[in-house]
Amino acid sequence: MAVNNTLLDRLVGLAMLALASAVFLYYTIWTLLLPFVDDSHPLQSAFPPRVWAIRIPVILLLLGGAVVGSFLSVVMIRSNRKKALKARQKEAGKKSS
Repeated sequence: MAVNNTLLDRLVGLAMLALASAVFLYYTIWTLLLPFVDDSHPLQSAFPPRVWAIRIPVILLLLGGAVVGSFLSVVMIRSNRKKALKARQKEAGKKSS
């Protein structure tokens, strides 16, 4: 069973690496090479307008920051609740003794 998991992990890792490489190559061609190609060239139709080369990463960074901030907020709130509950239990234990 451990061999199957290792093989599956490797396949998933390989797929993620291939996807990341393809996205990186596409974005690199879009941002670094396409400005030097004529606007009438058929290759231009395979890519969105250049303004999205800036908008997409900015939107992804904002969304990622919001997700990370939300996660940290939830963790901090839950941690504070646990501490408050322990303090109440400790206080109740002192009063009953």
